[in-house]
Amino acid sequence: MCGITGVILSDAASMANAEVYESLGLLQHRGQDAAGIITCGLKGRLYQCKANGMVRDVFSTEQLAGLLGYMGVGHVRYPTAGTSSTSEAQPFYVNSPYGLVLAHNGNLTNADELKEFLDQEAHRHVNTESDSELLLNIFANNLQQTGKSRVNEEDIFSALTKLYGQIRGGYACIGMIAGYGILGFRDPHGIRPLIFGERKSLDGSGGMDYMLASESVCLEALGYSNYQDVHPGEAILFTKDKVVRRQCVPPGTFTPCMFEYVYFARPDSIMDGISVYKARLAMGEALANAVVRKLGKNMDIDVVIPVPDTSRTAALQVSYKLNKLYREGFIKNRYIGRTFIMPGQQLRVKSVRRKLNPMPMEFAGKNVLIVDDSIVRGTTSREIVQMARDAGAVKVYFASCSPAVRFPNVYGIDMPTRSELIAFNRNDDQVAEAIGADCVIYQQLDDLVQSVSKFSHDIKAFDVAVFNGKYITGDISVDYLNNLERQRSDSAKLKRVPVSDNVIGLHNHRSSTK
Repeated sequence: MCGITGVILSDAASMANAEVYESLGLLQHRGQDAAGIITCGLKGRLYQCKANGMVRDVFSTEQLAGLLGYMGVGHVRYPTAGTSSTSEAQPFYVNSPYGLVLAHNGNLTNADELKEFLDQEAHRHVNTESDSELLLNIFANNLQQTGKSRVNEEDIFSALTKLYGQIRGGYACIGMIAGYGILGFRDPHGIRPLIFGERKSLDGSGGMDYMLASESVCLEALGYSNYQDVHPGEAILFTKDKVVRRQCVPPGTFTPCMFEYVYFARPDSIMDGISVYKARLAMGEALANAVVRKLGKNMDIDVVIPVPDTSRTAALQVSYKLNKLYREGFIKNRYIGRTFIMPGQQLRVKSVRRKLNPMPMEFAGKNVLIVDDSIVRGTTSREIVQMARDAGAVKVYFASCSPAVRFPNVYGIDMPTRSELIAFNRNDDQVAEAIGADCVIYQQLDDLVQSVSKFSHDIKAFDVAVFNGKYITGDISVDYLNNLERQRSDSAKLKRVPVSDNVIGLHNHRSSTK
């Protein structure tokens, strides 16, 4: 999962760098592995700064000042395909044709096929293992076919329409064409999110500024309004003169990723017209009903405790519905990244203990109901249960806002292999035993879908393949999953050949003294 953003300002003499930087900070929860910005200034000159690390660490004041231009694209990453090398930090750039920049959130399921096409037919060199670079080069190759020295909007939309027929998977992208404008497009099922908004220019000229982003929180914080989601299969082009929307391909079944609402998105975001906060409150209500079904109305729960941060909203509603005390029993160190994407089981175990610290006064002598957004590997859950017991809990019940995760995600979330998922080939009681809990309560899938879809007239289905194994794109075979598991397993990651950061690319504007 990644975060992407793009800005184009009406005043060609203004600077987009600060707004792209601010929006990346607001999207930091979507990726802590790397961050990057490419801006475009006068005469189509491009300026870049990207590296591994958090947003605040990658960009110094000096480096930001060097990112000149009235439009720019930004990206925060954790890797779903490829490696963690700085060379795969985004946005990506190719100089031909026209100077193209791309930031991509998602995963392409036919990457091997695309790589062969670029090598054997398009004769375009790919310098990394990232599927995002493949996507950019496919788009570049389509534009190259125009044979023109200057591109126009019809050329761009034609190239994008062809692109839709070539790539498969879940994706949301923001691109930039040097000296021309920025563009956004989204996969035909709308699996990955993308939203845009507008704002009257701050220079008082009466012009309009535009922003694209993964989440609405970026637009709201920076004063943009009239939010609209990019539709599935749609592309939108922003230039200094106009905005053009085009339905490039007929939309498929609209199935946004359910994990956005459960876990990834900020609660103050609106995604595809649905408030993430309201959806999580509804998840809490449904989960409370599941707890009653499992433990009965005369349950012996003394206190409801969330695993911070994403489960807080749902846990509050569980507490309210069950008429049980709500308490903050875990204090979070906010400077530790997400654990289920960390390489190596031992590192994950150590990280959980550093990430959360229990407050014994909330556990000692009590039967506690711990609420979390999900149980993936079980590493975090097992450590949390043990911490609760070490703090004096008598009984530990564990409730998950989502159903059991039994299948890998193939559309942009770097989840473990099936054998590394705690619920794989286990029933609820076996999962409880594996994590050391007295009982595990999972949300029912139908209840989860209803919790989110009730807030939309247009969306009735979601990408829930991690729960039921039904992949919406229809191209996921057993062979594909087996190959994916070979690539994603901890043992495979440990065997990867290290990638040098000294790669050829657009000049990286970073201070030599840092």
